[in-house]
Amino acid sequence: MSLVIVRLYHDLLGTYGDQGNAEILVHRAKARNLEVDLVEVTPGMAVPRSGDIYLLGGGEDGPQSAALEMLKSDGGLNYAAAGGATVLAICAGFQIIGASLPDSQGQITSGLGLVDAHTIYDSSPRSVGELVIQPNRGELPVLTGFENHQGLTRLGSDMPPLGLVRSGVGNGFDKHEGVWHGNVFGSYMHGPVLARNPELADAVLQCAAGPLAKYVDPFAEAFATERRDTLA
Repeated sequence: MSLVIVRLYHDLLGTYGDQGNAEILVHRAKARNLEVDLVEVTPGMAVPRSGDIYLLGGGEDGPQSAALEMLKSDGGLNYAAAGGATVLAICAGFQIIGASLPDSQGQITSGLGLVDAHTIYDSSPRSVGELVIQPNRGELPVLTGFENHQGLTRLGSDMPPLGLVRSGVGNGFDKHEGVWHGNVFGSYMHGPVLARNPELADAVLQCAAGPLAKYVDPFAEAFATERRDTLA
């Protein structure tokens, strides 16, 4: 059987190159001799309910609101996540999978509710720059990315962050960055984040495919090391 990776609305939520996360997952899965199907879902298409990994990226306020309304109406992503599918949501996508967020008019609306996370906009300066975090699970090394967001996201008391901020803003509350709840990952890190952090890519893959064979990619590891060393 093939591992099915579903890339959602990357023409709406691809402003910052996050669609590249799909290519990283495909590459690292095939390196383990796993069969992979990458399914592109464009606006107006039904979201497959039997995918293994679903990817959402970053985008501007208008496209974000449009993507949220389509996902609410379709219901496929919620159905798949409830069945244990893995989700990686970046920036606008991270806000979409939360419980509440501002719409394109600044009014609070409900999100998809895959995680207990609430996004607000306030008078804080926009968060732009390199982001460095220390994960607190999965034996992951320091992770790096580039953040560019206005929203601040507070996690519910039982929601574990992806990691704690060492440099940058992240979620903007309690030094938290992102979320890692079950098989659902959210983050403000662009890069694409999985290109900059191959270990995180493998953590996402492992949630969907189970234990992975060892794979060494010298180029990817050198890039990740350079970013960590430079930002240290």
